[in-house]
Amino acid sequence: MRMFGKVALVTGAGSGLGRATVMRLAREGAKVVVVDVSAAAAQSVTAEVIAAGGAALGLAADVASPAACEAMVAQAVERFGRLTTLVNSAGVRSAVPGPTPPLDDWQRLIDINLSGSYFAARAAIPAMVAAGGGAVVHLASIFGLVGGATGVAYAAAKGGIVNLTRQMALEWAPKVRVNCVCPGVIETPMTQALRDDPVWAAKVLARYPLGRFGMPEDIAAAILYLASDEASFVTGVALPVDGGYCAG
Repeated sequence: MRMFGKVALVTGAGSGLGRATVMRLAREGAKVVVVDVSAAAAQSVTAEVIAAGGAALGLAADVASPAACEAMVAQAVERFGRLTTLVNSAGVRSAVPGPTPPLDDWQRLIDINLSGSYFAARAAIPAMVAAGGGAVVHLASIFGLVGGATGVAYAAAKGGIVNLTRQMALEWAPKVRVNCVCPGVIETPMTQALRDDPVWAAKVLARYPLGRFGMPEDIAAAILYLASDEASFVTGVALPVDGGYCAG
């Protein structure tokens, strides 16, 4: 029960890493606010939490909208009385990876992945300060730390999250800790098409010393640590959870 007494808002929570994080935080005692751009997905995960005996509120919100982020935080505080934890899991991949993506694709990735993380944190942190303190965990990527085949827009957005994490950690200490997790390739719907390509999968797996892709639960466990009081002396960290990819 490492999250007992905490209220955690998770964006991008309708599937993949966000859903796994919601379920783990709820099992550890948190009341969870399940946010997704899809109202149906948010409500489905909310129902899962409640069926398992947890407390949850499902909300639809587009994190690229500052007003939507303010509204989701206000609804979280109205329902549960406080907010102590934010996990920014909402994100998209480039539709056209490469050095010169269409400008609308570039803007979409920056708006959702980078600006959305900032807008959500900007809305949530004052509520955390009012609650006596809290923790923010952004989701970046190994391709925010190193170059790769994901395309310039994705790498730029995720690299921005890494340094956003460091700067916010400095600006909001000591009340709020801010860290980020940098996943490698994880077995989620977002990566399904890539992993279904046996040539691609074999080539990429050869760069993972642990010999496998990650599971959503691997990332949820890292997020749990950074969000919990066990990480009370940890802030400004970009933590790779990547099977050893970045070590090479």
